[in-house]
Amino acid sequence: MNRLNVSIARGLSVLVLLVLPLSASAAPRELPDFSHLVAKHGAAVVNINAVRKPSRAGFSSNPLGTEDGPRGDFPQRYFQETPEPQDENSLGSGFIISPDGYILTCAHVVDNAREILVRLNDRREFVARLVGMDQRSDVALLKIEANRLPTVVVGDPSRLRVGDWVLAIGSPFGFDSSATAGIVSAKGRTLPSENYVSFIQTDVPINPGNSGGPLFDLQGEVIGVNSQIYSGTGGFMGVSFAIPIDSAMKIAAQLKSDGRVRRGWLGVSLQEVSRQIAGAYGLNKPRGALVTDILPGSPASRADLHPGDIVLTYEGKPVDRSTDLAPLVGLTPPGTLAHFGVFRRDVGLQTVVATVGELKEQTPARVPARRGDAGHARFGLAVGELSEVQRKNIDVDHGVNVAGVDDGPARDAGLRPGDVILEIDNKRVNDVQDFFRLLEHASPSRPVLLRIRRGMATMFLAFNAVE
Repeated sequence: MNRLNVSIARGLSVLVLLVLPLSASAAPRELPDFSHLVAKHGAAVVNINAVRKPSRAGFSSNPLGTEDGPRGDFPQRYFQETPEPQDENSLGSGFIISPDGYILTCAHVVDNAREILVRLNDRREFVARLVGMDQRSDVALLKIEANRLPTVVVGDPSRLRVGDWVLAIGSPFGFDSSATAGIVSAKGRTLPSENYVSFIQTDVPINPGNSGGPLFDLQGEVIGVNSQIYSGTGGFMGVSFAIPIDSAMKIAAQLKSDGRVRRGWLGVSLQEVSRQIAGAYGLNKPRGALVTDILPGSPASRADLHPGDIVLTYEGKPVDRSTDLAPLVGLTPPGTLAHFGVFRRDVGLQTVVATVGELKEQTPARVPARRGDAGHARFGLAVGELSEVQRKNIDVDHGVNVAGVDDGPARDAGLRPGDVILEIDNKRVNDVQDFFRLLEHASPSRPVLLRIRRGMATMFLAFNAVE
């Protein structure tokens, strides 16, 4: 046998080894079959088209820049009479939760809509009434005039495990009844933009148009409302978030009965329990929410809670991280007598009882920039005066509230709506007029140093005030 034949023979022997069948113990698990789930429960998923007034006259909302979009209409915009602005459409999803026409979706899908069109799986179309929406949780409740509709089965998100298979049905980019699958990546995620929702993280492909659609488990029960994605491109990048269905249903019940949500509030500042802090307290592992401060006059100040307490349970539910507590308190009806299990250094486990207060929703007045002001038009920033409630809630006696942040230096600096600007270049900001005066007289040779309050945290940001 020559050298070539030997090499071929060796190669064949290796090939045989590679294609030998796996033993029964090493056989891979079968992937789940979602077809029966889609066939049984897909009829309860709806397509939503929210019609809004245009944000800017003369521009289409077409994202592709085709002949009807921002690029293709150049000659018409500049050499002909400007056409009447066209309505903008926000496409999303939802699902039916009662046979008489109540539908759950996301608040951002229907926000500022002048008309909401709902298309069912059987192609019937209805004009929906907005019963109410809660922007903090991104939950909205709609009502259509129909009966004997197919409904979803509401599940229990607490039974979910990281790694469980889940399925989303919705209308990505307007493609009705699209099903995508993945696994639960994590539970109890709190996003920087909102700490009153404990999200379910998945790797289910979610895209624009999926918002408001259901997230199913393998039993065909809805365990979440698809709400957000984490993306650097605007499209799916492997990280999506769903609102737990138990939270969404509690919010929907309040919207149905009252048209708004009353959210619980304690008035405490919290931080994570590190391994070093756990060791200092004698805990066997890092867990719980460490109370760092208590707002004077708050519900917590009237209870036996103290800075340094570590909250381990709330109403019998474990608090593993500091971010677990706010969603639990937020869903508690104001006036409830709540029980906390706290660990107090040198004392041990204690039970503390507190009457939950109500979180007051503030909608600060937006102050438009006056002609010549260093305001919204120049920096993408709008500010408003602080209300007495705001001053009390965050314990400040001066400053201005950031009412809006658009593209520009303000957003680049990291400012967010709801921030309170306390100082400019170490000079106290008393009111809106003071803010503009200090900003106009800031040194043009270097960035302006802002001292701000975000919630109960104080920090510095560098703001580029030079155009």
